[in-house]
Amino acid sequence: MTRPAPPETLRPIDRLLAIMARLRDRQDGCPWDQAQTFATIAPYTVEEAYEVADAIERGDLDDLRDELGDLLLQVVFHARMAEESGRFDFDDVVRAINDKMVRRHPHVFADGTYATPGAQRADWEAIKAAERAAKPHSDGSILDDVPVGMPGLTRAVKLSKRAAQVGFVWPHIDDVLAKLREEVAELEAEVAGGDLDRIQDELGDVLFVAANIARTLDIDPEAAVRGTNAKFTRRFAFVERALADRGRTPDQSDLAEMDALWDAAKAAERA
Repeated sequence: MTRPAPPETLRPIDRLLAIMARLRDRQDGCPWDQAQTFATIAPYTVEEAYEVADAIERGDLDDLRDELGDLLLQVVFHARMAEESGRFDFDDVVRAINDKMVRRHPHVFADGTYATPGAQRADWEAIKAAERAAKPHSDGSILDDVPVGMPGLTRAVKLSKRAAQVGFVWPHIDDVLAKLREEVAELEAEVAGGDLDRIQDELGDVLFVAANIARTLDIDPEAAVRGTNAKFTRRFAFVERALADRGRTPDQSDLAEMDALWDAAKAAERA
């Protein structure tokens, strides 16, 4: 027997919570929603966060509104599953972030003042460090709570940024670039040796140093590679169109022809 959806007269957030409770209902909810766990939903949470970032990058505010709703649904979904297990509920999630924001902004919600933006950032990091140290199972490392599930380049930046706070950092960009050349040379040596495990290890070192270059220059490496991905897509589409004008597809061409068309695409962009 079907039941009507929660009434639209409810506050929007209360209606969403009621909808999720209905979807998870063991008697007449949705079988797919009933079967989900924190682990099975986590990939969707990450995906929705990326879709929010994509809408922002495209400047599509209508799409951003919809994607933020999808991301909020993920929060509600996780909170509902936690409530069912008696651990916490959505209100606990909201209270936790409320408390955190007040605690981390003493210059707004208390009597704290900062002489410079740098002093504010330093205090912010000190507050976060105290929070990390107070967490159960923390060993007090400054690298605690850097999520393993982050994109690799983003996590590399965050790890190296934490280490830099205690002086474990190359002092100049030239030093980082020299380290990159060193790591590339080591990668070349392993490629010549042909051991894939060692090649993977050295490639990881190259990417980690590249992330350090991004951190040193205050560049988001994920944004940089997204830009390059977009550039590659745009230029390869130029190659495909040019070949189509010649009555061929890429698999009917060769590297020399496609490389020449690639150079033409670059020249067209510069013009």
